[in-house]
Amino acid sequence: MKKITLVALLASASLASACTRIEPGEVGVKVNRYGSESGVESKAVGVGNYFSLWGVDYIPYPVSTQTYTWTRADSETSPGNEEFSFQDRNGLVVSGDVTVAFRINPALAPKLYQIYRMEMPALISGPIRNKIRSEIVRAASGMTVEQIYSTGKADLIRKAQIGAQKYFSPRGLEIDQLDWAGPVRIPQAITERINARAQSEQAAIAAEAEAKTAESRGRAALAEAKAEADAKIERARGDAESIRVRNGAIQANPAIQNEWIRRWDGKLPQTVYCSSENPCIDIRKLAQ
Repeated sequence: MKKITLVALLASASLASACTRIEPGEVGVKVNRYGSESGVESKAVGVGNYFSLWGVDYIPYPVSTQTYTWTRADSETSPGNEEFSFQDRNGLVVSGDVTVAFRINPALAPKLYQIYRMEMPALISGPIRNKIRSEIVRAASGMTVEQIYSTGKADLIRKAQIGAQKYFSPRGLEIDQLDWAGPVRIPQAITERINARAQSEQAAIAAEAEAKTAESRGRAALAEAKAEADAKIERARGDAESIRVRNGAIQANPAIQNEWIRRWDGKLPQTVYCSSENPCIDIRKLAQ
């Protein structure tokens, strides 16, 4: 009785260990290891329990979107330093952390396994990482470190995604997103040079704005001075015209002249200027 129970337990354990569970969000790639039909079957299997006895294996492949981040620092998904290092067109070394979102085409899952013979963790650390890195290296080789550090890094990672997607899509893997997981890292000396240049450019912009403001103020002051001078000229012209009119009125009106003579105190000025417009008075004639 004990022997029968032991055999049953061993059989149950053997069946359990030989059972592969394909979860929701996965497909199973069936692999026949022996016989005339050995190899990878062209059609994936769906969700369910499958017994992999007598040389039959089922490899689960996720078909929902997966994400992975390669970073310099240790993380839950990135043990150790997994940063990407590459060079600009001048040979300067740049590094950065990269995150990817991808999914497997269910219809092409058997083809993907047939090409690489790897399960998902090995695919991520091997072919996927290597291809993405090679595309980043390719895109960066035509850029300067200044471009990569500033606005060019978005264009660089976009080109890398396009290249990786073009390569993997026919093989059954879709690269939905590729992006930097933080700022790119460049040599410290280059960072200082870029920052110094940015400060110089800002100082030049500020100086130009100040010069334009001073020029505008100068034009305003010049216009104000000209307006004031014009006003003085007009006042002087008005005064001169007033004097001319008064003199003309005196000369044209003998009564005004007689009134002036009547009020004269008899004292002559020390300096007398005579002209046709301002005739001198003949005192001798006045005395007669």
